[in-house]
Amino acid sequence: MTEALPVLLVFVPFLAGLGQFVLGRAAPWCQQFVSGLNLILVLLLSSAVVHGDPVIADLGGWGEPLAIHLQADGLAALMLLLTAVLAVAVSLYAIPAFRDEPRPAWRFWTLWPLLLASLNALFLSRDLFNLYVTLELVTLGAIPLVLLAGPNKTVDAALRYLLFALLGSLVYLAGVALIYAQAGTLDLALLPAALPEGTLSGPLAAALIITGVLIKGAILPFHIWLPAAHGNAPAAVSAILSALVVKAAIYLLLRLWTGPLEPLVSNGAGQLLGALGATAILFGSWQAFRQSRLKLVVAYSTVAQLGYMLLFFPMAVTAAWQGAVYHGLAHGIAKAALFLAAGNILYYLGQDRLEALRGIDRPLAVSLLAFGLAGVSIMGLPPSGGFTAKWLLLSASLQTGQWWWTTVLIAGGLLAAGYIFRVLRLAFLQADDATAPHHGPVPGPLMAWTATALALLALALGLISAPLLDLLGEMPGGTS
Repeated sequence: MTEALPVLLVFVPFLAGLGQFVLGRAAPWCQQFVSGLNLILVLLLSSAVVHGDPVIADLGGWGEPLAIHLQADGLAALMLLLTAVLAVAVSLYAIPAFRDEPRPAWRFWTLWPLLLASLNALFLSRDLFNLYVTLELVTLGAIPLVLLAGPNKTVDAALRYLLFALLGSLVYLAGVALIYAQAGTLDLALLPAALPEGTLSGPLAAALIITGVLIKGAILPFHIWLPAAHGNAPAAVSAILSALVVKAAIYLLLRLWTGPLEPLVSNGAGQLLGALGATAILFGSWQAFRQSRLKLVVAYSTVAQLGYMLLFFPMAVTAAWQGAVYHGLAHGIAKAALFLAAGNILYYLGQDRLEALRGIDRPLAVSLLAFGLAGVSIMGLPPSGGFTAKWLLLSASLQTGQWWWTTVLIAGGLLAAGYIFRVLRLAFLQADDATAPHHGPVPGPLMAWTATALALLALALGLISAPLLDLLGEMPGGTS
């Protein structure tokens, strides 16, 4: 029964999305059922991983090296947990958010389960080519979701996203082709023993794969498409993109770096990725502070927060491994809360320009509470999950004698405090009656409290980190 769980996690949401597409009508209740079932399946799978070895599903019944495997270990289980929790929250939020828009609603309720299935398949894949296929499916599911806000707002952003995604795919696939030419297999478990030593094509293949993943993950300097896509998409879609879609590429990089690419990469490559991460933290945070639109503030914050996960690569010890992965988990929950809270503000005001935020503290008290609590984790303040993650990264920097990453962590936290408090300050200022913006209805309880529940969970992650870090375990093949 346990071996069937990975298969169900892929095919149940896929069939749900396909069914709604064939019927030609939105069925939100179907996605609520699928999201709940998906969460139950992930909890069962995580329990099996905790109490035993990785769970492996052998598709097709072929032996090595032709077998297609789905595998769940601690890293995959954590990413599946993040996806499952956000699937429930975003699906609940989307019911009232898309209630008055039947055509976008049908598209959302059709594409969202297909994207969920693609994410599950990516986290469970154990083959370089299948990782490529699932990463493409994630991209093809995400780009149409960006367009749900209307072509006038998002067509340029979606096209830019598509072009960058295609470039990343081609570069990644070139690296996969070189790996296969050398090893004769693409199975992640077989590659370390199959790759020949001392050839120049191995490091070249690793460089191509890493570069392709960086492009698809919107890591600076390949972030150009991200702010427009995340800043103009509907709030539920922005939450999915920021918390899950770009995180999938970073997951892939972590998986490959600590697996088949480990003998092909050098310490210099790790330092280069760390430098890119540090630059992303500082540049993205500064850009977030400079923005005049709320959703662009949150979008540039994503550029910055992804940089923290890259700090693992120059340090490459267990503390850095746990800190990077836990940061991905905490950031996913907190950033989804920020985008949903920002969506509530946009729903109420009809715009998200910062100068229009004055005086919304009373009608949108719950949404502002969600924004502030989620901001605590983004800043890395205790007792949030963001604090736990950054503490682990700081410990790793001191353990490895690379103190300069500590300065980046501190500077990033201070800059995050700047753009979070800038928003909150404006929201609590008294509005001028003569210039007060027109507004629409106050978001309903489901929209407001879904964002708040995620923000509270981002705080709680700092208090329940022990079992989650135990599930993740030590860095594969690394040092403590």
